[in-house]
Amino acid sequence: MNGPWDVHSDCTPDCARHALPRVPAAEAMRRSAVFAHRVRRALTDGGRMADPVRLRAHAAGLLDALDIRLEGPPPVDGPPGAGAGSLTAPGGGPGTLLVVNHISWLDIPALLAVEPVTLLAKREVGGWPVVGGLARRAGTFFIDRTDPRQLPSTVRELAELLGSGRSVAVFPQATTWCTAGRGVFRRATFQAALDAGAPVRPVTLGYAQQGRPSTVAAFCGADTFLGSLRRVVAARALTVRVTVHPVLTTGDGADRRELAARAERAALYGRPLTAVPASAPGSGSASAPASASVPASASVPVPASVPASASVPVPGAVRAARVHV
Repeated sequence: MNGPWDVHSDCTPDCARHALPRVPAAEAMRRSAVFAHRVRRALTDGGRMADPVRLRAHAAGLLDALDIRLEGPPPVDGPPGAGAGSLTAPGGGPGTLLVVNHISWLDIPALLAVEPVTLLAKREVGGWPVVGGLARRAGTFFIDRTDPRQLPSTVRELAELLGSGRSVAVFPQATTWCTAGRGVFRRATFQAALDAGAPVRPVTLGYAQQGRPSTVAAFCGADTFLGSLRRVVAARALTVRVTVHPVLTTGDGADRRELAARAERAALYGRPLTAVPASAPGSGSASAPASASVPASASVPVPASVPASASVPVPGAVRAARVHV
């Protein structure tokens, strides 16, 4: 526990289970060696790792080392906001607040392999072995969750980041759960989006093995990074899917409570974003394509702007374990 901002999850390491037989021990050892090599290479990149193109390449390389396939929008080969499949709004206005469900430390590489953005993490992550070094080099924005008096200044700083045009990814559940559809979205970061006039993009991450929903990647409770990594390197045919939902704009009069509820319905439950305009006059946000609809189903396809067939065999990711908001 790190203070009054912490959220309790009833998920434990026992929730993490293989949906398929494990790979042979020799294959797991090979993956471990390649993963360690990719981590060393990323760390030796120093401050250059924060460059969007290099950061995406390192993230993709880590996933590839673990033989994890990434499904979702095509990777953005350039700065955030570049390309039709971008998760974030194009440059020239506020950045986009990406609000994402949280399952695993693998969530970070998966997001960064699609589009490098600034991450929001608790301060303690910066001091973790390996993970802390990668997070710092990736340009992570660290917050102090031990003192609730810091909340107003944290919201203000996040609003300033968004207002400067930087897009930021946060995990509003504030802890990890073994699957989507658990927990609730905390509202503080949504106030920052409102203050900055920044669009909000709900994103859903899900894990499967040969099409079967899997919790093997879950990193919950008293789990350790080493224990989680041992499961992941032994996982057969593991896939992480990044599902992008239409943007929520902050110019329609919604307060942070309603904005958080709308984002939660989309990211955690795949429900339609009813009564949420694709764009609002003067909001300065990018509108979602009219064809991008979200069915009322827990199995959410990628919006029409991102072909469902766009499966990206990923090369790797950034190893930022349990980065909570």
